[in-house]
Amino acid sequence: MEGQISSVGFLVAMAATWACASSRPALPVTPTVSGAPAASVAPSPDTIAAARDRYAREVLATIAGHENEPASQVFKNVKSLPAVPAGRLVAIMNLGYGRSLGVTCAHCHTVSDWASDTKPEKQIARGMIQMAATINTQLLANIKNLKGPQPIVNCTTCHRGQVKPALNLP
Repeated sequence: MEGQISSVGFLVAMAATWACASSRPALPVTPTVSGAPAASVAPSPDTIAAARDRYAREVLATIAGHENEPASQVFKNVKSLPAVPAGRLVAIMNLGYGRSLGVTCAHCHTVSDWASDTKPEKQIARGMIQMAATINTQLLANIKNLKGPQPIVNCTTCHRGQVKPALNLP
């Protein structure tokens, strides 16, 4: 479809943009109350980003030399974005999905077995990828008078750094 951007193309572009925008070092900060770790305080965004970055580095180290091969040939059980280069898929997961939801890789993945489908969040993410692709390639394309040549939705459109999508206006 001429004049439209594919969901995969958009995610790849977003990952490259986020990689440049998030070049500041993440500070691993553990919230404390009176010197003891605070059980009821959520981890800071810097702590979450540091964890995601650590997992991404670990995965990239295991695929060294295969970063440009299709993700489905490098990783087991890739059902979404199988043609994306493996190294880029790691960036999309880290900077696209993880950052958009404000979570670490462990939210959707069993980090001792990345291919595992035991977490329902992984299935939800796959469904959301399909939903965004349908909206971007079929539905938005048919709405007349939208401003901009390539309107899109992505994870951040609704989630805005939170697991639960924004449902109410402030």
